[in-house]
Amino acid sequence: MIAQTLMDGLIAGSMIGLGAIGITLTYSILRFANFAHGDLISWSAYFALSISTLLGTLAPGLATSVAPFSFGWSLPIGLAASIVLTALLALAVDWLLFARLRRRGGAIIILVMAGFGAALALRSFLEFLFTSKPYYFTDALQIAHPLAGGARATADQLLALGLAVVLVALVHLILTRTAAGRAMRAVSENQALAGLAGIDVARTIRLVWMFGAALAAVAGVMTGLLVQIRPHMGLDLLLPLFAAAILGGIGSVPGAMLAGLIVGIAEALCVQFVGAEWRAAVSFVILVAILLLRPQGLFGKAAA
Repeated sequence: MIAQTLMDGLIAGSMIGLGAIGITLTYSILRFANFAHGDLISWSAYFALSISTLLGTLAPGLATSVAPFSFGWSLPIGLAASIVLTALLALAVDWLLFARLRRRGGAIIILVMAGFGAALALRSFLEFLFTSKPYYFTDALQIAHPLAGGARATADQLLALGLAVVLVALVHLILTRTAAGRAMRAVSENQALAGLAGIDVARTIRLVWMFGAALAAVAGVMTGLLVQIRPHMGLDLLLPLFAAAILGGIGSVPGAMLAGLIVGIAEALCVQFVGAEWRAAVSFVILVAILLLRPQGLFGKAAA
């Protein structure tokens, strides 16, 4: 029973970790909490659903499930398109809203409130287009395969977990081994000095939005595949995302993923031993505890 609970927590936590990376990257460079990030997760799932459904209608063979998974090739294609569309949506929101406020020297609280407004607008428009009815990528049933320790998991769940690990490693390599990654780290340290050193700050900010949106897209599509697709799915993930981002340490990609796994396991244990109605409280407790005991997070730097 414990092994299964831990497995469920790891799977859920991997999706939380992917979403938290986008939040931690955005915050480390732009210095504000983007509450619209959860709704990018929701939009990404609907982007993939729409494209996957369209492809399945035009070419039914693409929708036929490919063993051992519950989906066909239409979903990976939909995921790739969703990454592009979600990145464009994030750039559009920044261009229409946040960039204008930054140019005018808007205070952090103004950016935060603008993020709240953007989140409400995105969520409401999504619900207007698709209603609040839940959707699913597939109705195929999967058999959970036995794993070590008595735990069981489906092929879709193992795919989501493995994909999260690969993406975290890839993002970490990009941030530490490429010129774009070094530019992001420089801008996160000091935008003014980075600009004086010849770094295109505006371009770097756009890259951060695209990185965060791409990871949000993967988290949204995988969450939709494993659970269901709803307009409020991103809102439900928002508190766990922020808890993971703060627990891992702002700016730390491995920290965000590790913290996401911790939050996911904590939620799974709470459901198992306390009750599902207390699940939402776990992230809040973790968030408050880390702010009181170690505000810089597990891998963050202490304030000077």
